[in-house]
Amino acid sequence: MQPVPTHPESVPATGSAHRADALRVVADLPFLVAGQHGDRVAWRYRHDGEWRDLTFAGVADRVRALAAGLVRSGVRAGDRVCVLAETRREWSLVDLAILVAGAVVVPVYPSSSPDECRWIVADSGAVLVVCEDDAQAAKIESVAADLPELRRIVVIDAGERGLTTVAELGELGRAEPADAELSARRAAVGPDDPTTIVYTSGTTGPPKGCVLTSTNWITLCRLVEELSYTDSDDVVYLFLPLAHVFAQIVQFSTMFVGGTLVFGDPKRVVPDLAEVRPTYLPSVPRIFEKIYTLAAGPVPPDALERAVRLGLEVRRRERAAEPVPPELAEQFAQVDQALFSRVRAVFGGRLRRALSGAAPISTDVLEFFHAAGVPVLEGYGMSESTAVGTFSTLDHFRIGSVGTYGRAGLEVRVADDGEILLRGPHVFAGYWRDPEATAQVLADGWLRTGDLGTVDEDGFVTITGRKKDVIITAGGKNIAPANVENALRRSRWISHAVVFGDRRPYLVALITLDAEEIVPWARERGLPEDVPALAGHPEVRALVQGVVDGANAHFASVSQVKRFHVLDRDLSQADGELTPTSKVKRRVVHTVHEKLYADLYS
Repeated sequence: MQPVPTHPESVPATGSAHRADALRVVADLPFLVAGQHGDRVAWRYRHDGEWRDLTFAGVADRVRALAAGLVRSGVRAGDRVCVLAETRREWSLVDLAILVAGAVVVPVYPSSSPDECRWIVADSGAVLVVCEDDAQAAKIESVAADLPELRRIVVIDAGERGLTTVAELGELGRAEPADAELSARRAAVGPDDPTTIVYTSGTTGPPKGCVLTSTNWITLCRLVEELSYTDSDDVVYLFLPLAHVFAQIVQFSTMFVGGTLVFGDPKRVVPDLAEVRPTYLPSVPRIFEKIYTLAAGPVPPDALERAVRLGLEVRRRERAAEPVPPELAEQFAQVDQALFSRVRAVFGGRLRRALSGAAPISTDVLEFFHAAGVPVLEGYGMSESTAVGTFSTLDHFRIGSVGTYGRAGLEVRVADDGEILLRGPHVFAGYWRDPEATAQVLADGWLRTGDLGTVDEDGFVTITGRKKDVIITAGGKNIAPANVENALRRSRWISHAVVFGDRRPYLVALITLDAEEIVPWARERGLPEDVPALAGHPEVRALVQGVVDGANAHFASVSQVKRFHVLDRDLSQADGELTPTSKVKRRVVHTVHEKLYADLYS
């Protein structure tokens, strides 16, 4: 593998060295780490088809200039500024500059509709929106009449609308520096003042703005350092949307420890991994599931199970510093050469750990990657807990659990009704301008997560479902649909499964096909190659029935899916069925497809 070409765009490091553990507010972060790490690479990004580098000193220089440009353009301390763009270095640059200018960052998903943008911009009272390009700016302009507090739209990429660009604001800041003003604004910001307002996914109603503070962010940055999740030698590949709190903590914590953050492309994750060769990969389950299908799909089930069991035993012995018997080592070497080494190569060959968050992931997938020497750890959190509530480490994890707690003041307990409660300096300050909603989720400092789960005697937490999603059948049985849905989604053929059965005699499910998997399968058999036609085809029906039967085998009769319908399309955000992070809006799905559910019970 050839080394990744770099094109340094740096400025000389200035000032004496600083320690990141002296960080008071997040707005100080780019300058503190620039003093400590100077000419080391902070960010790596693709430009004109080539990878380029920007040093910590270079980041600080650009942040200072852009922050001055924001001040000169009229952004006041405490103002809210929205960012509507894909994950890219400019997103992080704008994010840090807004904080340095004493303002508050309000992320907006680039996939959001104009109405969704209108709600967030209006509810936050944003005075400025930084858009990626003309197309995103057009969304805001189309609803501008409903945004009385909005004063300006700025774009990252210059277009035909003649809007001011981020680069032009940076040039303004260089021409008219505001160092004294910026220093005064940073000094005036307290650790518990708002830094970021992250809006929830809106699965059960209009999105609510979670107010996060420097205390929240810095607590978790220090936790990441304490757990050695990331250090100054790490190369972290980030393709997750920076509008999500998970990606935000990755961004801040990587800078905090002096690691290199690589801005990836969600459309070319696998090719990027081979080129960048990261040492740490934060991701959502779907990426790991896709790679698992690619690597494990061609292997016969019996052979795959033997390989995984063998790999897990060898990895267990390695972690415990126990000798591996020669016969076992020889068997493992053969499996490793034929299968596991290829899996590691997909990730670039240097991956020390990966983290799966934001949604449940199958234990089969986790066991496979652990056996292959690509340990995928699980964590748990929510926007209201700054993305973290529990954590796993390479030395302390349990497959099937989302980890444990107890560091940095993070606490967990289970309420009498089984709800997971969180407390600590990572818990948010409350919902923006919504004291009633805040009071509903915060009591004596404990955050009511809405998730059901258990904590074992060793402190490992297991999530069993969502409190509001629990199905109570006509027979009075309580069932967490997520467990059944996750079992169905383990199949390579299925994209989504939504189980229904509240006050009904048995469970039914709506199932969608994974087009990337089902179409090649159909082509090999001479079947139609479009999903709408395949959804009703008898052979596809039989294929899905086999998946359902296999999933049902893991559950008692009351939790088994008795009937199902294969939709002729996938669920989508455009139809209101998915959030920007691809979480299912269960109530919307039930309403939109009410007749199909009724037919399954007819």
